[in-house]
Amino acid sequence: MDPHEVIIAPVLTEKANLLREKENKYVFRVDARANKLEIKQAIRELFSVEPVACNVVRVKGKPKRMRRQPGRTSSWKKAVITLPPGQSIDIFESA
Repeated sequence: MDPHEVIIAPVLTEKANLLREKENKYVFRVDARANKLEIKQAIRELFSVEPVACNVVRVKGKPKRMRRQPGRTSSWKKAVITLPPGQSIDIFESA
């Protein structure tokens, strides 16, 4: 897979910001078909850093309503990338 297809977007939440600041971990929304090896390779190519670890979580969609019609949000896959001390990803630093 192309690295731009694997990594969809960074996750910018309070919890993700705390992980980034305290533990040097970065959170991304990734393609549901991607595995850990593909995600690590995409991070290497896109950001020129060497990830130490990659943890993957499937986030289940939440039930929602549109007026009286029941529905749910889409399920998605989240990757938490751990970097060694001294390395960082620039897109998070400028945000």
